[in-house]
Amino acid sequence: MCGICGQLRFDHQSVNTQTLKTMRQRIARRGPDGSGEWVNQHIGLGHQRLSIIDLSNYAAQPMVDEALDLVLVFNGTIYNYKALRLLLINKGYEFFSHSDTEVILKAYHHWGKDCVIHLDGMFAFCIWDAKQQHLFVARDRMGIKPLYFNLTDKAFSFASNTQSLIAIGANTQINSVALQQQLSLHAVVPAPNTILTGVQKIKPATTLIIKANGEIKTNTYWQPKAQRPDIELLDAAYIERTHELLTQAVSKRMAATDVPIGVLLSGGLDSSLLVALLHEAEHKDIRTFSIGFEDIGHEVGAEFEYSDQIVDRFNTQHEKYVLSNSQVLPRLGEAIANMSEPMVGQDAVAFYLLSEQVSKHIKVVLSGQGADEAFAGYFWYSRMQAEQGAEVDRFSKHYIDRPYEEYLQTVNARYHSGNHTQAWLNKEFSKAHADEFMDKVFRTDITRLVVDDPVKRVDNMTMAWGLEARVPFMDYQLVEHALSLPPRLKMSEQGKHPLKQIARGLLPDSVIDRKKGYFPMPALKYVRGEFLAFMADILTSSACVNRGVFDQKFIQQVINRPEQYMTALNGSRLWHLALLEYWLQINVDAATLSKE
Repeated sequence: MCGICGQLRFDHQSVNTQTLKTMRQRIARRGPDGSGEWVNQHIGLGHQRLSIIDLSNYAAQPMVDEALDLVLVFNGTIYNYKALRLLLINKGYEFFSHSDTEVILKAYHHWGKDCVIHLDGMFAFCIWDAKQQHLFVARDRMGIKPLYFNLTDKAFSFASNTQSLIAIGANTQINSVALQQQLSLHAVVPAPNTILTGVQKIKPATTLIIKANGEIKTNTYWQPKAQRPDIELLDAAYIERTHELLTQAVSKRMAATDVPIGVLLSGGLDSSLLVALLHEAEHKDIRTFSIGFEDIGHEVGAEFEYSDQIVDRFNTQHEKYVLSNSQVLPRLGEAIANMSEPMVGQDAVAFYLLSEQVSKHIKVVLSGQGADEAFAGYFWYSRMQAEQGAEVDRFSKHYIDRPYEEYLQTVNARYHSGNHTQAWLNKEFSKAHADEFMDKVFRTDITRLVVDDPVKRVDNMTMAWGLEARVPFMDYQLVEHALSLPPRLKMSEQGKHPLKQIARGLLPDSVIDRKKGYFPMPALKYVRGEFLAFMADILTSSACVNRGVFDQKFIQQVINRPEQYMTALNGSRLWHLALLEYWLQINVDAATLSKE
């Protein structure tokens, strides 16, 4: 829920209320139910509210606790807030609201920086501690909720998206480290970098303490291990525990709300299993939502054949939307304008258009992101395992979007600053506490890559319509368990064996045993016709040429033969290039012009 922003100045100047207003305007769509600001000289906080827990004004933000000298802005949901509230009441704390927001304030006062250890949820929050004269900033373990910042010698500014920071003058030069990662890791730019030099993001499971003099202390409070327990369990015991933890993950996300919740139903195993578990837990009147697109060639654009079976079996209240390609292209710019970073996954636009419709009915949905990474659902895992050679090479051959040699051809010489993707992967794979190669793959995927690919896409595209997506498969306790599973168990049955075993008897076998789907939008994969012309225009535009990022000779080769430039993950390299340039035109160039 919500969008947050703020600024702590180090130069003895007061925070400008217009600065906060400008930032809030850029996060307004994340919280359409209310807004607020709080300024006290060199510190200012802003908030846009999506009302989900405690709909009263007592839960409004920024939340000021005068008795404790604390002020908070918070984006997310704390699933165990009721239990923590009772615990803190027993410790002597008095509450003026029934919100999870106030629970964070009291938890911080009681436990200090260790409060995050007690929070089970998805969150990004900032607390101004007047007594300590510092800002305490935190992001959840899995990085589900975003938090960006701009740091200069004058101020620390933060927000739920990059657009807020661009609007107040953050440096928008291209970060060459991020550029190489953007074009090789399926648009994943690992924290703390973003594609823009002046915008950074806080790592998952990280807290910052920013003092009034500009001193910053960073702490990582959670690091999962990819190891088996000392006494390895039988397969049946692993699967039983998976079922138990997944059921808990779904139940606590359903309980932490004062508004109805639905399910984004793709027709795949993951979202279908969420519906089945809701039914198993005797939830009534389950609401489901699906979207489909036009086929292109042999590429099917809708999966209604499977989602309809789930609707029929569980008698859900279902909404189904079908969009033609002619409807997609005119809306593409809107979706990209709401991306906090360039995102090439073809389902980003699908989620944007689906969320527009879903938000007319409800405020909160469950979504299946994270299941493939946690339980080995992608086709490339078995290929990596079968590969020989160095670990990073085995991974890269089946994941990296373009070899480094091609990257050097793609961009101009000033961005030839090294193979940063290779260096980052070497660092990730050298971390301790992983039993074997595939354990390292799964840990890197579920704790780093998923954060800045599918999870970020879903958050951005749903919150663009004031819709909160909750992701049970990203529950940190479930992830810890998934990382302890033997790779052979997860990869059995062509992947996701534990989930398939749980689903037997709950779901139709046709849904369980179907070929893996990818929430397709074929027009952004097999680029033809008006989509090809559109992308060609972007990449040969004067804005692109003048920016000087891409080598225009190589760009023309890709435009001339787009289907010869597909990635290891079956994506279009042309779309990757066009998306990046289009994002810069919409979110950087347009913002610069508006300030002139």
